[in-house]
Amino acid sequence: MEKFLSYDAADLSLPKRHQLLLGAVCPRPIAWASTISADGVRNLAPFSWFNVFSNKPPILAFSPALRPADGSAKDTLRNVEEVPEVVINIANYSLVHQMVLTSAPFEAHIDEFEQSGLTPIPSDLIRPLRIQEAPIQFECRVRDILRFGKWGGAGNMIIAEVIRIHVRQDIFADESKGIIDPVRLDPIGRMGRIWYTRARDGLFELPNPAGSHILGWNGLPEWIRNSQVLTGNDLGQLAQVTELPTDNEIRNWKYWEDLRVLLLEYEHDNDMLQRKLHEHAQRYLRQGKVYEAWIVLRSYELIRQLSD
Repeated sequence: MEKFLSYDAADLSLPKRHQLLLGAVCPRPIAWASTISADGVRNLAPFSWFNVFSNKPPILAFSPALRPADGSAKDTLRNVEEVPEVVINIANYSLVHQMVLTSAPFEAHIDEFEQSGLTPIPSDLIRPLRIQEAPIQFECRVRDILRFGKWGGAGNMIIAEVIRIHVRQDIFADESKGIIDPVRLDPIGRMGRIWYTRARDGLFELPNPAGSHILGWNGLPEWIRNSQVLTGNDLGQLAQVTELPTDNEIRNWKYWEDLRVLLLEYEHDNDMLQRKLHEHAQRYLRQGKVYEAWIVLRSYELIRQLSD
């Protein structure tokens, strides 16, 4: 058993709780928020307490925390209280250093567009300006602000309804369906402390299950489900299929003769045979070849049928 350290959240110091939360809940997307004060002073700031929460209506939300030292509000929060509008820009790797620049604690009268070398361009429907270099820009109206306290570290969730979306044309994989290519977007995420992640270097595909007619976890044969080799991720892939390879497909598989050799080699050691088949199937699963993995596993059932 792994040893865990457990904490009562209320008993932790503010800095330690902050590090635990942000070190665990990651990577987090970043809302690069453009706001404007009632006096017309522009502001840019990144927030990793951010995500999307609804499609109809389209809702994004991010949360500027009150400053830990004195509980004062950040410029972004004050601005949306005065002018309840915000552009949420999406930063990518090519902009990461300029984005970090805008997180510096400039005085309220300082324009972060000027400090970061970014190009401000007019929005279509709201007052705050967009970042021309950002590959995606959401024009939003603020619907509500949920305030979680009046002390340092308390969040203020800004609930913003998207009213107009700007997407750079070259990052689409299929514009007609609204599908964005994650490699072309090259987004970044925030980890704990000073760490970030570049999504493009860690991408993997994880399709949604194909409807409600999948095999499911309980549909896995017991000798597979109780494997000492296959991991939960491996079994999850196997459980998402809707059809299994037929006996004819197994016999006609180009590597069937290799499988038969393995089956014959361990025909008198059932435990070792199962382990070898699990290891063989796992190699295919790690390549995303679920069909081939199932051929390997079902060969065990087929050979048992032939021997009965």
